[in-house]
Amino acid sequence: MYFLWTVVCLILTQSWWMLGIVPAIVLCARYYYSRMVICSLLDEVVSTDLKDTDKYKNSPDHCLWVAELDGQVVGMVAAHGNQTTRSVELNRMSVDKRFRKCGIGMALGRKFLEYAVAQKYDIATLGTTAYSPAAHQLYKRLGFHLVGTINGYNTTGTTASVLQRIFYRVRHHYYELDLQSLN
Repeated sequence: MYFLWTVVCLILTQSWWMLGIVPAIVLCARYYYSRMVICSLLDEVVSTDLKDTDKYKNSPDHCLWVAELDGQVVGMVAAHGNQTTRSVELNRMSVDKRFRKCGIGMALGRKFLEYAVAQKYDIATLGTTAYSPAAHQLYKRLGFHLVGTINGYNTTGTTASVLQRIFYRVRHHYYELDLQSLN
């Protein structure tokens, strides 16, 4: 897409210096709109999920685990269950970059799965837009299977802005795990 814009610009303007300016402008716009969406999403998560921690304390269908190392939070994961569908969703899994590849993600994932089996859920699900191949490998090592991918997924932080929809398009991955196979 960027190459096409550059060629069109060269044809229309017949100017070689535009070959350097147009890609730079496009990349800056992509960075700006991506950052805007991500910051908006983080604000929403902090103001809803993480601000209302009582739902994790007072509901058997919601749990939040925090990994600490020497009194410092290094990771977290949440579970959102649905008794009607007998499914539980893994949410908000994150590990501090400085402590990745230390087994913290695996320990959090196993804690989530222990909870899911103890609560007798049938299916565990998760959705992620993570770009990290290591995150996808972790989900697979935990037993999750990729069941679908949506290209051009609009995250919660996006608005109806045409520019956001052009410059911030992600691939959303859906994973599932049959918890009955763990028993």
